[in-house]
Amino acid sequence: MNKSVVALSEQLLIAVRAALEAGNVIMDVYQAPFDVEIKNDNSPLTIADKKANDVINGYLKPTGTPIISEENRQLDYSERKSWEQCWIVDPLDGTKEFIKRNGEFTVNIALTHLGVPKLGVIYAPYTRELYFAQTDLEKAWKIVVPESYESAEELMESAVLIQPKADEKQMRIVGSRSHLNDETKEYIEGLATAKEKEIVSKGSSLKFCLVAEGKADVYPRFAPTMEWDTAAGQAICEAVGVHVVALPSNSPMRYNKENLLNPWFLVSKEL
Repeated sequence: MNKSVVALSEQLLIAVRAALEAGNVIMDVYQAPFDVEIKNDNSPLTIADKKANDVINGYLKPTGTPIISEENRQLDYSERKSWEQCWIVDPLDGTKEFIKRNGEFTVNIALTHLGVPKLGVIYAPYTRELYFAQTDLEKAWKIVVPESYESAEELMESAVLIQPKADEKQMRIVGSRSHLNDETKEYIEGLATAKEKEIVSKGSSLKFCLVAEGKADVYPRFAPTMEWDTAAGQAICEAVGVHVVALPSNSPMRYNKENLLNPWFLVSKEL
């Protein structure tokens, strides 16, 4: 048990509560038949995305901090550019995995300040794995949420610290369930290492969590993502000293940009 979580912010507590409740409504939909819509960008949408977004907005709007969510109406940069802080939310990351019913989907909630992630929450409701971090404390935690619990505060105080760690024999490279493209394959082939290379497949933002908790070493992403796909994962990784850098600039990923599309990026303890 790690009692240092009492130092965590009220904003992180709100984000954890929102993620947990959103996870509950997602699982209600998951366990019954549901329809799939196709959005203008050809990505899928379900009632679970919408219901989870409503739940999260209900928690975050009272904070007075503006929200960028995949399922909210996107505001023009002329309205967003003056924001010092904003929430960045994906109410159901891995909708494709949700539709496939493979369990690898998450709720992502991050708070950024001047484009830099300051806290992040990732909740995988199927496996009940909850990750959270606050970057100024340089710590991140994980807990498997029990079926019943008294409060989010209780959960957070029972969480254990996570940290990256290398495997002596293998270089573990995270690949996407849906996006292992030719560029990623070429990167993996070109990695200079004496270790045996192992591909670890995972969907949604759980790929960040694998590196942060020491179950993988590097996550290259040479395919499109949006800010809400990565902000929470970046907060969790950076809290434990894992770098999330944009390519080819090798600079930290930034948020609330004019274009919410991310560049390609690399997640690694060593760069």
